[in-house]
Amino acid sequence: MDRTFWHGKRVLLTGHTGFKGSWLSLWLQSVGVELLGYALQPPTNPNLFEAARVAEGMTSVIGNVVDFEHLQKVISDFKPEIVIHMAAQTVVHTSYVDPVANYATNVMGTVHLLEVVRHISGVKAVVNVTSDKCYENREWVWGYRENDALGGYDPYSSSKACSELVAAAYRNSFFNLSNYSEHGTAIATARAGNVIGGGDWTANGLIADIVRSFLEQKSILIRNPYATRPWQYVLDALNGYLTLAECLYNKGPAFAEAWNFGPNESDVKPVDWILEKMLAMWGEEVFWEKDHTYQFHENNALTLNCSKAHLKLGWEPKMSLEESLRQIITWTKGYQTGVDVKKLTIDSIHQFMDLG
Repeated sequence: MDRTFWHGKRVLLTGHTGFKGSWLSLWLQSVGVELLGYALQPPTNPNLFEAARVAEGMTSVIGNVVDFEHLQKVISDFKPEIVIHMAAQTVVHTSYVDPVANYATNVMGTVHLLEVVRHISGVKAVVNVTSDKCYENREWVWGYRENDALGGYDPYSSSKACSELVAAAYRNSFFNLSNYSEHGTAIATARAGNVIGGGDWTANGLIADIVRSFLEQKSILIRNPYATRPWQYVLDALNGYLTLAECLYNKGPAFAEAWNFGPNESDVKPVDWILEKMLAMWGEEVFWEKDHTYQFHENNALTLNCSKAHLKLGWEPKMSLEESLRQIITWTKGYQTGVDVKKLTIDSIHQFMDLG
């Protein structure tokens, strides 16, 4: 991302109280963005949003993307130039427990956001963040490309595929590239892998479960130790979203499509590899065991092909998986010892930006 591009831009970020949203909010604040966030209350306790005092440097509005009238008023009053839509139900397990709320947020939330954008002027770029799980998973050992079939076995995955289809339908029907000179709005979707980083307390998330066990000195229960995922440092994924938003703003139609953001192929690792590395880095005796209770369906293999982002956006991941895990351990130990979490997180962002 080009830090000079963002200074003074009016940006709407939905989902700003979540794990990724909190990191992105602090990053955008640090480069001088006029930022408005729209989201539910933080989904966990503890949470990064409150621990890092994220709301201090932005306008934070608590609201639900399912509430169309409220969302419409907030966005219409703010008049953003750039919209990054990350508000979502993000956990596979939760989608089994409450599929109706899952679809309401992930599908109708996207509809509501794009419908508001359709009826206001001045929005130049919209990045709709979905998921690598939007693909019809065939357990391939090679990476999925942006033109592969969408699908989803579980409610969460299928809701993200639906969100992709909603974005495509709005782009074709109301923001068609052939009429760009009239509407001036470019819409893209971003499909990232399993995003990891300090400050993630998401329920039923691998890294969050491991960190929680470290802090509470409890044995770690692991559902599927041999599942492989495209693990990716949070700032690498966010850098992809920001780079894409810049290209949409500056060049419009040429970038209004779907984009994968994932790690290098060498960093697609199984759960047990992650676990053993983090145990070694933590340096204290913590044990793990296989969870033999009933498990919902989870795919075993998932990899993204990110060639398009490399070639057309000039985006590359900066952090290896091992470096990412080390950053998580450093962040967690800082949190454990009572350091200023806001400073800790912003320092990590500045170090990342200095990587070039």
